[in-house]
Amino acid sequence: MINGFPVYDTHVHPGRARHNGRQYSPEQILRDMDDEGIERSLLIPYPVVDDFRQAHDLIGAAVLAHPDRFSGAASLPAFLPEHETREELRRVVSSFGFRALKFQPQYQPLSPLGDEFFELASLAAGLGLALICHTGNGAPYALPSLFIPVARRFPEMPVVLAHAGGQAFCLEAIVAATVCPNICLELSTLTPAQVHEVLRHVPASRLMIGSDLPESRQTELRKITDLRISETERRQILWDTPRRVLDGALS
Repeated sequence: MINGFPVYDTHVHPGRARHNGRQYSPEQILRDMDDEGIERSLLIPYPVVDDFRQAHDLIGAAVLAHPDRFSGAASLPAFLPEHETREELRRVVSSFGFRALKFQPQYQPLSPLGDEFFELASLAAGLGLALICHTGNGAPYALPSLFIPVARRFPEMPVVLAHAGGQAFCLEAIVAATVCPNICLELSTLTPAQVHEVLRHVPASRLMIGSDLPESRQTELRKITDLRISETERRQILWDTPRRVLDGALS
C-alpha cells in the first residue's frame, strides 16, 4: 500500500521488446512492486515481440504463479488470420484467465474504424475481455475519438484508452469518455493539471493509474498520491476502478 491506499498498476510490460530491446522479467516486476508498495499489476506484452505465443506464456505463467498479484492481457499481430486470433484468445482466457486485449495502433496498423478492428473487438467482447487501446502518439489511428464507434458497438465491453490521449489529445479523450459510459481512461503521461481537468468531466470510477515503463512508475504513482483530490477519488483511481473493470471485483 502507498499512504494507506492499495495500488493496481494497469500498464506493465514484461518480457523482451523486439523494437527497442527492453527487457523486464516478471520476477523483477514483482520485486519492484514489493519495493514500491504495489499490490497488483496488469501484465501486457510489448507491442512487438519475437513470438506472441511465448510472450503470452510468460505472462500466463506469472499469473498462475501469483494470481493475487498479476492479471494478464493479450496482444496480437495485426494481420493474423482470424481463426488464429480466435484460437489464441480462447487459449489465453481458458488457460491463464487473461482479462484484457491490448491494441497498439502504432505497431498494429489497423484503422479503429475498419472491419478488421471491429472483428477483433467482437472476439474480445465475446470472451468478456476489456479492450485496452493505446492513444496519443501514433495519430491518426491513435486518436481517442476513433474508439467511440467500437465503444458504442459493444456497450457492455470496457474500452480503456491508455494514456488518455497523451498530453496532446487529452481533451479529445475526455470527450470520448463523456459520450461513452463504457470508456475508461488510464492516466499515464498526463500532467497533474490534466488529471484535474479529466476529473472535472469524467468520474474517478472510470479512471485508473498506469506506469507503462519502470522508470516512469514513481512519477505516475506520485502524480495520483500527491494530487489534491478526495480520498474516495484517490482510492478509485489507484485501486477500485481497475479491480472492477479488469478483474470484475468490487474491491
